[in-house]
Amino acid sequence: MRIAITAVFVVLALGPDLPWQLPAQAESVLVFDPARNAWVRKEGEKVRPGFGVYGKSPVEREVVAIDGSYRAGTIIIDTAERRLYRVEGDGKATRYGIGVGREGFAWKGKETISRKAEWPSWTPPAEMRQREAARGVTLPARMEGGIENPLGARALYLGNTLYRIHGTNQPWTIGQAVSSGCIRLTNEDVVHLYSNVRVGDLVIVR
Repeated sequence: MRIAITAVFVVLALGPDLPWQLPAQAESVLVFDPARNAWVRKEGEKVRPGFGVYGKSPVEREVVAIDGSYRAGTIIIDTAERRLYRVEGDGKATRYGIGVGREGFAWKGKETISRKAEWPSWTPPAEMRQREAARGVTLPARMEGGIENPLGARALYLGNTLYRIHGTNQPWTIGQAVSSGCIRLTNEDVVHLYSNVRVGDLVIVR
């Protein structure tokens, strides 16, 4: 496979299967062109599974020590550190790399997981569509779930807010302040987190 020198990223049109379950094959693929801020479909490209939609996070997931006063199942989001911790109990937590809200969109507080969704649809708020339109970016009124959807493979909804913990088809943005307030993980990591989270779990954003 050849990758152009320009910042173009190739992703395979995968379903919810994990990359190690998929053989390499020629498929219809999407090429993300930052200059056009769009995904461009190409036919017949041979792509290594896991390169795009399930691309690895630049921040390795690991189990670490944490303050034992937190209840198991609690999610702690450290926006300055750009890490998410899910408390496992016995003074341990699983730590994930995340992308956070860019300047002017960061927030802090406590919420609970109110809903979980696989390959969620996305309905950008009107104010977001207006804001992006002023930057020359046209957002859809609604987008069905899939690899072109910026919510990625899974979403965890936070209370009655518009904020979510969700996946991303742009794994290279992990560790950066890039969103409009949502917390993003790679699709691989958000699938892992999603499988262990329950509706009602506490989320602390600090």
